[in-house]
Amino acid sequence: MSADLTRTLPDAQQWLRESLDRQRHPLAGIDAVAAARAIDTLPGTGPAEWGPHWTGFAAEFAERAEALEKDGETTAAREAWWQAYEFAFMGRYPVPNHPAKMAAYDRARDYFARATALDETRVEQVTVPFAGRQGEGDSVTFHVARPHGVQRPPVVLMWAGIDTWKEETYVTGGLLRKAGFATVHLDMPGVGQSPVLAGPDAERQWDPVFEWLADSDLDASRCAVLGLSFGGYWAMKLAHTHRDHLAAAVNWGGGVHITFQPEWQEKSRNASSYLMDLMAARARIFGGRTFEDYTARCPELSLLDQGVLDRPSAPLLLVNGIDDLQNSSEDVHLSLRHGDPKAARLFPGGHMGTGPVLPTIVTWLVTRLA
Repeated sequence: MSADLTRTLPDAQQWLRESLDRQRHPLAGIDAVAAARAIDTLPGTGPAEWGPHWTGFAAEFAERAEALEKDGETTAAREAWWQAYEFAFMGRYPVPNHPAKMAAYDRARDYFARATALDETRVEQVTVPFAGRQGEGDSVTFHVARPHGVQRPPVVLMWAGIDTWKEETYVTGGLLRKAGFATVHLDMPGVGQSPVLAGPDAERQWDPVFEWLADSDLDASRCAVLGLSFGGYWAMKLAHTHRDHLAAAVNWGGGVHITFQPEWQEKSRNASSYLMDLMAARARIFGGRTFEDYTARCPELSLLDQGVLDRPSAPLLLVNGIDDLQNSSEDVHLSLRHGDPKAARLFPGGHMGTGPVLPTIVTWLVTRLA
């Protein structure tokens, strides 16, 4: 069994520089000049060094944002708050598995709220009660963003994966809002502020969200779900388990069955598309820490073994990169051999694909919900 990938500091800095140059996750929206300085001065990749380093840069932007806001420079203040958020996000990246990273995550959420409060249509934070089991949370928290000037819009519930959470999907949702959709941003089970860990029935965390939606000013009869990366799995499952609530569902790069088998996990554990230990980040969704913790639990997520794939579903679109090293693109082919007919598209590139992936998804959703 191969050892988990541990990058040296120079290797990590090179990976970060390449990501910054290509405007690639996790540095896609960050201030390039300040980020280059942060990368050059990075003291190490250990959490005790990593978290405070990035949050130090975040604090500089936050101080600037405060001053701009006091001077009435709303547009510039919003951008400064957003950059404070981007750097704090990097401080908790990929997951807040250390107090220093948890402090960065707390700051990131605060800066996100300060930035989006200055948007043309303010983002609403909603918390609804959740009937959790012993040891689970008692609420679900999510962000609601409405398209400007649209009454009772259709809605897309969206979330991402193990390291990209509800705040990070807000930018992705911008194209949907331009198309007239409201977007609701949640954390998938096992990450962020989700009240539950991942497991065979963790989709129950969406029950109170659908209840809230039915009583909201959004059009619950035109509701879709969009799951990105690992989160695509939960969109795929909800398309079957909650199909009565959904007009459409999109699995963008998530696993279905093959991805959760030990053979694939061994193959993907050192994916070069990931900076830090992918398997430790994955294990955290189950409350674990190691490769073994994850592989002991991940087979229970298989939608094939659960019998879910052969059940009726809401209209489904599956998309991914054909050369994905993190989640098997063969899961797309497997899914097409089960249950109701589905739409599918494999794009060039690795995890989640390259090219007009998001515009393709938005166009498909418009045809289903508009």
